[in-house]
Amino acid sequence: MVPAAQLGFNLQPLLEQLSQDELNEFKSLLRPLSLQDELQHIPPTEVEEADGKQLAEILTNHCPSHWVEMVTIQAFDKMNRTDLSEKAKDELRGITRTPEPKCANLEETQQCPGEEEPALAQMQGEDVTDPEEAKEDSKGEEPGKQDEYRSILEEEIWQSRKKNFWPEASENIHMVTQRYETLVPSCNAKMLAGPFAQTVVLHGAAGVGKTTLAKKCMLDWTQAGPARARPAALYLSCKALSRRGPCTLAELLADSAPGPRRALPRLLARARTLLLVIDAFEELRVPAAALARDLGGDRGARRPAPVLLGGLLKRKLLPAATLLVTTRPEALGELRLVVEQPLLVEVEGLSEPERRAYLRRQLGGEAQARRAWQLMRSNAALLRLGSAPAVCWMLGACLRLPADEGDDPGRTCRTATSLLLRFLCSRVAPAPGSCPRPRPRAPLRALCLLAAEGVWAQTSLFEPRDLRRLGVREADLRPFVDRSLLLESGECAGCYRFLHLSLQHLLAAALYVLGGGEGGPGWGARGVRTLLSKEEGRRNPHLAHVGRFLFGLANEDRVRELGAAFGCPVSTELKHELLACTVRSPENGPFSSVTDTRETLCRLYESQDEPLVKEAVAQVTEVSLHLKDPTDLAHASFCLKHCERLQKLRLRVEKGVFLDDDTASGSEAQAAGSQNDEHVLPFWMDLCSIFDSNKDLVFLDISQTFLSTSSVKILCEKLSSATHNLQKVALKNVSPADAYRDFCVVFGGHETLTHLTLQGNDQDDMLPILCEILRHPKCNLQCLRLVSCSASAQQWAHLSSSLEINQSLTCLNLTANELTDESARLLCKTLRHPKCFLQRLSLENCNLTEACCKELSSALIVNQSLTHLCLAKNALGNGGVKLLCEGLSYPDCQLQMLVLWYCSIGSNGCHHLSTLLQQNSSLTHLDLGLNHIGITGLKFLCEALKKPVCNLKCLWLWGCAITPFSCEILASALGNNQSLISLDLGQNSLGYSGVKMLCNTLKLQNSSLRTLRLRIDESDPRIQKLLKEVQESDPQLTIESDKQDPNNNRPSSHDFIF
Repeated sequence: MVPAAQLGFNLQPLLEQLSQDELNEFKSLLRPLSLQDELQHIPPTEVEEADGKQLAEILTNHCPSHWVEMVTIQAFDKMNRTDLSEKAKDELRGITRTPEPKCANLEETQQCPGEEEPALAQMQGEDVTDPEEAKEDSKGEEPGKQDEYRSILEEEIWQSRKKNFWPEASENIHMVTQRYETLVPSCNAKMLAGPFAQTVVLHGAAGVGKTTLAKKCMLDWTQAGPARARPAALYLSCKALSRRGPCTLAELLADSAPGPRRALPRLLARARTLLLVIDAFEELRVPAAALARDLGGDRGARRPAPVLLGGLLKRKLLPAATLLVTTRPEALGELRLVVEQPLLVEVEGLSEPERRAYLRRQLGGEAQARRAWQLMRSNAALLRLGSAPAVCWMLGACLRLPADEGDDPGRTCRTATSLLLRFLCSRVAPAPGSCPRPRPRAPLRALCLLAAEGVWAQTSLFEPRDLRRLGVREADLRPFVDRSLLLESGECAGCYRFLHLSLQHLLAAALYVLGGGEGGPGWGARGVRTLLSKEEGRRNPHLAHVGRFLFGLANEDRVRELGAAFGCPVSTELKHELLACTVRSPENGPFSSVTDTRETLCRLYESQDEPLVKEAVAQVTEVSLHLKDPTDLAHASFCLKHCERLQKLRLRVEKGVFLDDDTASGSEAQAAGSQNDEHVLPFWMDLCSIFDSNKDLVFLDISQTFLSTSSVKILCEKLSSATHNLQKVALKNVSPADAYRDFCVVFGGHETLTHLTLQGNDQDDMLPILCEILRHPKCNLQCLRLVSCSASAQQWAHLSSSLEINQSLTCLNLTANELTDESARLLCKTLRHPKCFLQRLSLENCNLTEACCKELSSALIVNQSLTHLCLAKNALGNGGVKLLCEGLSYPDCQLQMLVLWYCSIGSNGCHHLSTLLQQNSSLTHLDLGLNHIGITGLKFLCEALKKPVCNLKCLWLWGCAITPFSCEILASALGNNQSLISLDLGQNSLGYSGVKMLCNTLKLQNSSLRTLRLRIDESDPRIQKLLKEVQESDPQLTIESDKQDPNNNRPSSHDFIF
């Protein structure tokens, strides 16, 4: 291990102030706070036996300095020794810096060869060993240069705000970050909560001010401290990095360093005071694997720029510097694969009050602003886009336009396509009473080509080389610059970007509808089918947005508006190609998953073309809806009300789509709820109309859903009035709780209903209505799942009596209901009733005791219909199993499957089961998973397996503490058994020897076994060879690797079907 650099504080005297007990506590905190095994190379005994002085030497000499500093202060804080942590922080900040050998202060440090600066410089690839050279470097960074640098930053921030249409751009730039100062404390050197280097990630949508905020943080950072020791801030553009060749770190940073290049080593030597901004990570277009490449031994060697950037992000380079990274949401996942423990700050742009104020200033009146705000708020997608000032400005610009006869502003704001298209066309139309301006007809194709190429290249900044490659002249772009559709970027000379990313996406889509040829180079591989493919969409998140605008331009009225505004031919045949590439394309499967359904509905809604929607959903028979916000509801209602062949519907509604009744207290909340209902309930009513139009709907699943009283009422009214043929209905974890009661009222007397699931209800007023359904003469319910419901003992008694009357129910699942001994007794009484036709009963996790087993046993003696019984997760014990076996041993008992998963059964319980299986029992399926049966218990079971009278076909021994020593017994039993077809030994550590014994038997004997599940060590080639030989000798045998999570799905549950 390379010795760490000198610490920023003197650790030894701090540790010597601890008592022995405190020192032991400090040591105990070191390893839990070690995130990267910094202590793995240090023997634990060496740390445990060290006193304060020795421990300081161990940590200083063997661990990274920045980690020692961080963990020391965190440990002091956890020990409530804030006096010591504050002293360390003060030293790190330079308030009372402890003198070090040879160098007494920061200025002398710069003049001491062999001390901190040369060590850092060597890591960066710089060779600073001459004291005179160090002096010259220190002269290079003059206060005047810093002030000039800060002036440049101020100008860049002001220009950035102005170009992005931030309100009052000419006013004090310090207002930009007021809302974020508390969120980004580490980006203000005067407000450091701790002295640790941090990685802060600013993430947010396009145009919300991430770069402006980052540069404002740079400005604030460089204000702290005296001029000679003032903190420095450097700026790196990922767009520029993506095109830069191999270089050293010093070369990479040199362009953005204030002052002469020779001052850079001095800045790097004070890395603790350095803020490094890495802007627009999404523009890098380099996979995370490239960023994670090893830097190699020579840190000063020339490397590809992305590799150096990865070294910065992973803190292999300049670990003491503070990093500030900006990115859009689509690249956040990639970024988090590289950075470690980032502080994530979402930049939201304009708040809702700021948007209203913006529109008020732009439109010049309260009434107009209120109308604009209502239009924006009515469209959640537009509301999200409106956090960018440029979008607010475009909305205001559209609403200021003179209204054509019959023109509806609400229609303009209904979709992003309609708003942006109206804005785009208005920019080229002549003002009323003015001379007609020439239409930029010819350059439109150049503009759209530029937008499309940027989308495929995943960039929003266009350099002169991009224009030359595409054959686009600057003169072609000038008309759009003059109309504020295209902006000249201050990032580099001759660079352009679109007013907003959404406008670039729209123009990229417009290229597909412009008549007269194809796009640019390689356009043949970028057709509509490629654009809309799932594979391309996973690689390029921009394509999803372009695809939506493409559907928006499938509307013939809109595409004609585009053609008329620019005086160019357009194609109106796009919709047929869109249908062929999505809805009619089996490989795309537009409704095959929740995610695909959401995207498909979004695209269809964007079209606002009802004939197109009708054709798209004409053949849809199954839909899974996940409504995350009111926008999803609007999309689903617009499209699915045209479905006529729907058979299955799954619905999930997130909290917030409807007003939560529990939180709607107070006049303001009620007023907000009223406005919310006024907006979303019409969409909900349209969506619920599918129960009227789909007579073949047989399956309805509403799960993890938050409704309101009003929305429940509408849904129930539609269900009760419609003529439908629902057969299977599931309600799982639905809010409000009284919705279950309302649904039960609706389904009472429905002759077609055969399967009903009610799960997660904590109200006690539902069970009486459910009992009425069961008693109804027209009730044909066959399967009832009543899971995690609240009911009194009296109500369970009513349910039991209702089961005696009902003649149709064959399956009953009461999982996770806390049954008292009396409730269980009444249920067993029902099982003994001669008219009870239950065939499958699940009492999993019902708090059953050994006493309940006696009642169950008596019921099994006389009941001749019950074939499946699940008693999983009940502490029955060996005594309970003994009682059950007494009932199972009677000849009239027809039980075939018994689930005793996690029932506290040991070897004695296995002895009782073994005796039962040797008596020609009807039992064919037995699940003993998660019971510690051990060697003795397995031996009892194997004795039964050897007997010809044993009818067992499926045996689950998942996680039963079976060891390699037990496998010889099991192998012998398998060699003599001719009935077992499935054996589950998952989550048992059998090892190579255990697997070998089983495989040898299976290879030599003519076994009936067809499925064997094992915990397989896939890294052991010997086991892999054994399994391959077995399957070659018996091709009908399937050996499965146990990868099942029993928390999600118990191994035997697929055989215990409801």
